[in-house]
Amino acid sequence: MEHMEKRSVNKIIFGVAQSKSNSRRLVTFGGKPRFIKSKAAIQFEKDVKAQIGKMDNMLEGDLSFHADIYYPTRRQDLDPSILLDAMQGLLYENDRQFKQISSRRFLDKENPRAEVTITEIDHNENGPSPQTGRDDEPSFATKDVNKL
Repeated sequence: MEHMEKRSVNKIIFGVAQSKSNSRRLVTFGGKPRFIKSKAAIQFEKDVKAQIGKMDNMLEGDLSFHADIYYPTRRQDLDPSILLDAMQGLLYENDRQFKQISSRRFLDKENPRAEVTITEIDHNENGPSPQTGRDDEPSFATKDVNKL
């Protein structure tokens, strides 16, 4: 079977990751109430964009996302969605490219951050094989584009 070389990007984003679900505020537009992102969530998105910059050759195709998120307290919810939104257009074109998303929650009062890995993958849209229960995707080598 042919081994296809897929790219992988690792980033460390410093700051307190905000939860999309708990980072909303109620405002009124034209007399109608609306929920929008909190000021902290908007600032975190700006901070992410400033820290990672835009890749010259963005990741393509189906993607896998993993984040180890270090919060300063136990109060924050584990939610990588603002990270995904903020990196869209910088590392990949659209967050709909993600076929696998995982995250883990840790505590670090002194150095809150998100350690993110995004990898190009082969993904079987039809789901796992009924015989094996696995995708039986081809193996691939990854190239760390941070070192290019």
